[in-house]
Amino acid sequence: MSANNQQHNMEHQRHSLAHLLGAAVMELYPDAKLTLGPAVDDGFYYDIKFTGSVSESELASIENKMRELLPTWTTVTHKEVSKEEALGHFKGNEFKEELINEIADRNEVITLYTMGNFTDLCRGGHIDDLSVIDPASFKLDRIAGAYWRGKETNPMLTRIYGLAFESKEALAHYEWQQEEGRKRDHRKLGRELKLFTLSDLVGSGLPLFQPNGMIVRKAIEDYLWTLHSKKGYSRVWTPHVAKEALYETSGHAGHYMEDMFSVFGGTSKEKFYVKPMNCPHHMQIFADNQFSYRDMPVRYFEPATVYRDEKTGQLSGLTRVRSITQDDGHLFCRPSQIGEEITTIVGIIKEFYTTMGMIDGYWVRLSLRGDDHSKYLGSDEVWHTAEKALTDICIAQNLPYTPAKDEAAFYGPKLDFMFKDAIGREWQLATIQCDFNLPERFDLSYVNEQSEKERPVVIHRAISGSLERFMGVMIEHFAGAFPVWLAPMQVSILPVSEKFADYGEKVRQALEASDIRVTLSLGDSLGKRIRTAKTEKIPYQIVIGEKEQTSNTLTVEGRNDLKLENISVDDFIARITDEIKNRTLN
Repeated sequence: MSANNQQHNMEHQRHSLAHLLGAAVMELYPDAKLTLGPAVDDGFYYDIKFTGSVSESELASIENKMRELLPTWTTVTHKEVSKEEALGHFKGNEFKEELINEIADRNEVITLYTMGNFTDLCRGGHIDDLSVIDPASFKLDRIAGAYWRGKETNPMLTRIYGLAFESKEALAHYEWQQEEGRKRDHRKLGRELKLFTLSDLVGSGLPLFQPNGMIVRKAIEDYLWTLHSKKGYSRVWTPHVAKEALYETSGHAGHYMEDMFSVFGGTSKEKFYVKPMNCPHHMQIFADNQFSYRDMPVRYFEPATVYRDEKTGQLSGLTRVRSITQDDGHLFCRPSQIGEEITTIVGIIKEFYTTMGMIDGYWVRLSLRGDDHSKYLGSDEVWHTAEKALTDICIAQNLPYTPAKDEAAFYGPKLDFMFKDAIGREWQLATIQCDFNLPERFDLSYVNEQSEKERPVVIHRAISGSLERFMGVMIEHFAGAFPVWLAPMQVSILPVSEKFADYGEKVRQALEASDIRVTLSLGDSLGKRIRTAKTEKIPYQIVIGEKEQTSNTLTVEGRNDLKLENISVDDFIARITDEIKNRTLN
């Protein structure tokens, strides 16, 4: 079975289990009212109106009832019914009645699905025989509150979540992954390692980076620039605000305004918008030049902070913020240069994520326009050209790609790169977007070989996605134990006692002179200082005592039970400098 078919089958299995949950609830709580029960990425849920409260302690009995019913659900049947018949079946359930009336108003077919002795309103998408499901491959997970249809003015319902996977082993792996993820939570580690601060006074979604966090952030940013500087990119800078006219020209005013922040000048009395992305500004930089075909491609790079009014309830640490620093790049090229330029970008992406230890198992989502073309800028011809260009690149580069309709940006299709972290969780990070629309809207041109104006193509690309989100991912990927080149503090020197402090200071100065981030730790007992260095996840600890001082050597402890004895200061400096230079994973 192909990966797509497996995913499709798993979605149907999860949807069927949602019905099973509904049936179990109705047997145990006959006065309950079922509402909606969809499949989700890790299982299913059902929103239910109970006459009283239901606690998580009751999940076990509901789960047992599900397993009791499971062997009897060997067939699934459905029938199309009239509005009146459907309303009669769900009489007294105002939630189902609302859904039925809406379906009828849209002149859509109303279908009832029956499994065992349970019948539910549904559009379909089930497996034919639920008895084949391994009873150990699913479980009820938790209870939460949820407003009917997500509106705060509607009644509060009880949402019961279930987990479901293809096997008992897959479920166990997922639960391990979740538990490991909680240990690695970047919000927890960010506080413990003093990487960033979230302040209510500053505002939700606006993180502040502490000195330790800024070291990590700057190292990532510098590496990104190193990769681009070798590929013909030039750095630019653009302001944080702009007039509304810029976004009217770009099209963002019609498609993105509700996600933008506005600013009113106290002196000028002019209204500005805080930029939600850099591309309209970069269009203006290009437009202020007279380029010929000999200058193409023109490549701009700007790690700039943009601002988007994300919903408060969706904000989370660094992974969902309102201040977003993109490692943004826009390149302007001829249509004939698209393939070569995107090939270069793909190479940068592969090199970057190989360095981060995330290259294994990656895949690419080819994000295409959906059926409702009104949501997108540009003609069908332009979209066809852009989508074909990206599809051809995927084939030519042998990328592991999957087409996805209705996932494109409003101005063009894109390649979204999906990478797995150290515990197998998937993250959407890098992106490449092919845009024929903004050059048209901004009337951009260069002079071709015939001395005629010709329209460039714009390729938008971000390698890390955003520095904030990427740092959140990296903190969890490395569990806070960054490789040496990223570690805020790279070496801790630990004299056994004050007697060896002078030699420790001499070693500290030698390392610092070689641009190694090093601290000399004195005061507490040696054991406590070693524990502190490990808690702070410092890659190397140098213990200095009588033997080391007499022989002018070092005893070094590192990760993975590494121990280096009788190593000279120069040899250790050479070792760690090489690790930093090559960005070694350790």
